[in-house]
Amino acid sequence: MTQPPPPQQPPQQGGFGPPQDQPPPQQPGYGYPQAPQAPQQPGYGYPQAPQPPQAPQGLPPQQPNPYAQPTPPYGQPPNPYGQQPGYGYPQPPAPPYAQTGQPGGGRKGSAQAVIILAAVLAVALLVAGGVWYASSGKDDGKNDTASSSGGTGGGDTGGTGGSTAKGDEKVPAHTGSQLLFKVPMPKVDDTTVVSGSWLTDKAYVKSGVAEIIAYDRDKGSKLWTVKLPGPVCTVSRHTTDDGRTAVVFQPRMPAKGRSEGCSQVAALDLDAGRKLWTKSLGSGGRAMTFENVTVSANTVAAGGDYGGVAFDLSSGRQLWAPKPKDTCIDAGYGGGEKLVAVLKCGSFNDPQLHIQTIDPQSGQTISEYKLATGIEYASVVSTNPLVVAADVGHSAGDGSEISDFFSIDNKTGKLITRISAPGKEYAAKCDAISELEHCTGVAVGNGRLYLPTEEHDGTENYSQTNEIVAFDLATGKQNGQRADAGDGYTITPLRMDGGNVIAYKHPPYNKGGQVVSIDGGSFKETKLLENPAAGSVRDVEGTMSPDYSEILYSQGHLYLAGKFADKLTSSVSGERVLALALGAGG
Repeated sequence: MTQPPPPQQPPQQGGFGPPQDQPPPQQPGYGYPQAPQAPQQPGYGYPQAPQPPQAPQGLPPQQPNPYAQPTPPYGQPPNPYGQQPGYGYPQPPAPPYAQTGQPGGGRKGSAQAVIILAAVLAVALLVAGGVWYASSGKDDGKNDTASSSGGTGGGDTGGTGGSTAKGDEKVPAHTGSQLLFKVPMPKVDDTTVVSGSWLTDKAYVKSGVAEIIAYDRDKGSKLWTVKLPGPVCTVSRHTTDDGRTAVVFQPRMPAKGRSEGCSQVAALDLDAGRKLWTKSLGSGGRAMTFENVTVSANTVAAGGDYGGVAFDLSSGRQLWAPKPKDTCIDAGYGGGEKLVAVLKCGSFNDPQLHIQTIDPQSGQTISEYKLATGIEYASVVSTNPLVVAADVGHSAGDGSEISDFFSIDNKTGKLITRISAPGKEYAAKCDAISELEHCTGVAVGNGRLYLPTEEHDGTENYSQTNEIVAFDLATGKQNGQRADAGDGYTITPLRMDGGNVIAYKHPPYNKGGQVVSIDGGSFKETKLLENPAAGSVRDVEGTMSPDYSEILYSQGHLYLAGKFADKLTSSVSGERVLALALGAGG
């Protein structure tokens, strides 16, 4: 009998340029459906190089940024020599107001040399089958954030015995799932960002083309729609107790071949289905642009190339913004249980990142840890306990933007331990260049960091598999716990559920995916859901790679979605689906 060919290996990703959230152009394994090709130009809704913004009234005029270079077109390397782009290419923005502000109108950074930030951040172009942070939504009113792959953690910062805290997820009477509904792919002329999905008690909420739509969790019927003037750029993965969150979007739908700056920050009430307010920072139609946004307590914080701004979530009142005399800039924020700022200080060629836990209302620094000089980007994996990921010395080598994790004491700012996690050994990924708290394949809780290993040969011919392992956040060492995916499956941690880890198993070509709960003490796996092994549902699920898809699980319900709408994207069956909802059988 003729044996099937061995699986192809995913392409190497890495370095500066388009971040790792790109679809692998090769099949992830034998029999897997072919991943769609990425378009050649950034799509609507993607953070673009805007025209030079103008300072708001009362702020000094801008100065051009001699170091800024435009992001190259997708698929081309950045320009190392600093030549000007050709005619018609978006020009880099000038700093709107210098740097980050101080409390009472701005935030106070460390006393370092003034930094003029570099290039417009590299474009993170994903496919419709691909996305950010395999995350989980709000399961009940007890959690003040929407749990995510990064997790907000909680609990102690050490210990080796595991948590005895019980999770909220119950094993369904019938774990075999059935199709609940599909969200069809929107019709678009170009690749368009549809980033963001959340779960409330009643609704599955998903970004569409210049709109946010809530669907009944079981039936898929539309419950409400919030229209936006332009495409969504990025969203907060956190929500408050009462279902409020924030998004960044473009001020209008761009004409084909053009793009608008991601300058508008909006607060949404996901329970009521309404937009609370919209804010921007700038004047004359040239506003400050943002690459990330988050929510913590009653604060919305957004950061980007030239600093960060914060608004009161209830009223939209500005809490702080960049000021001319600031010596460092807030490149971005991590939210959830605490608010953490990533500051950039120093020169462009010799930057230093400061990780600050800050007061959400005033922006005042509570504690600070300085990463080693030369680390250009960092991601906030968890704010409580505080865990940060970085690619030290560009050593990850695989495009994951992670070589090390840093466990930091929130109260003192002291480093507890540094965990080495070489990119060739572990499969977690971050997008530190643009969306600094959007990491996939990592969960934090029980005083531990949970990571998936890279795929390796299984026991069956041509099969691939991997495991989830645990690192102690107090010692930095593996504690010996290991959860196997099983032949043909790839396991990815999604979030914490009390003391347990909720994980998704991406399936081989002839089976359906699974959701499992891993006991935090014994590390025993309990199956919560298993999807159909054949048919159109299996075909669509096969295109939803955990690295590039939004994955939400709650109480027997699994939602998988893409972050981009693309007219070229399709599953093997030819069906074009933006989101897929599956539920445990009755």
